[in-house]
Amino acid sequence: MQDPHSDLGALLRSWRDRLSPVDVGIPSGDARRAVGLRREELAALAGLSVDYIVRLEQGRSRRPSAQVAASLARALQLSDAERDHLFVVAGLLPPSPGDVPSHVPPSVQRLVARLGEIPLAVFTASWDLVTWSPLWAALLGEPVHPGKGRPNLLRSRFTGMSLGDGGRIVSRSVSIDAFDASLVGDLRRVHGRYPSDRAVTALVDELLASSERFRELWESGVVGEHQSERKVVRNALVGDVELDCDVLSVAGTDLRIVAYTAATGSEAAEKLDFLRVSAVTAAMRAD
Repeated sequence: MQDPHSDLGALLRSWRDRLSPVDVGIPSGDARRAVGLRREELAALAGLSVDYIVRLEQGRSRRPSAQVAASLARALQLSDAERDHLFVVAGLLPPSPGDVPSHVPPSVQRLVARLGEIPLAVFTASWDLVTWSPLWAALLGEPVHPGKGRPNLLRSRFTGMSLGDGGRIVSRSVSIDAFDASLVGDLRRVHGRYPSDRAVTALVDELLASSERFRELWESGVVGEHQSERKVVRNALVGDVELDCDVLSVAGTDLRIVAYTAATGSEAAEKLDFLRVSAVTAAMRAD
């Protein structure tokens, strides 16, 4: 009887071969010989080593962790059914319908890749940061990963653990109190919608234990939905940048797309253009 886990390497190769570099934000030049993504490109997108990708595809490693499987599914832009099959052949249980969705659909992945001219990021319903555009990282810094899990907006707000290693938000169009209340009210709504999600429960417990401000708002019973607002971001290269911040919901997934934009011809737009050029230059030097 054939071992179902032997399919893992072949699946990864076929999924890698079918994915257009353009759909992940990689220019496809005439000199490119590889079909689909190169192994090193998949490794970079998934946050893994090239050697580990090689071992998976060659069948020398067959049991990736759930976190690695989720990263591969996101990087390969798998559908929900393909993501679940990847988990099965890796010997893992697919994510439960009762958990906050964290899988980014291919359509949203393409959106992030092709809207590189604006700072854009995707968050889960509980405000875990899942993926982001290069200009988001240029504006706010490369996301800082905690010891486990993903960077989280509420943890950043109430414990001081920064989302990124660079820029920071210094003012908002609404008061700080209103902003804090909207985040806590939003988390309470999500906690009620996904009562069996252990990660959400753990986040609430962590913030109750570590933040008096969060505890006050949580115990007040505030419930609501986080709203879009205008913000000023302080960046080391360009100084303060005043931007519109919009939060868009992805129907059927509970994902949030957060986008920063500026009016064409404005000082803020010029600063974003400078950051965009700086990010491209830095990437070329890294190559």
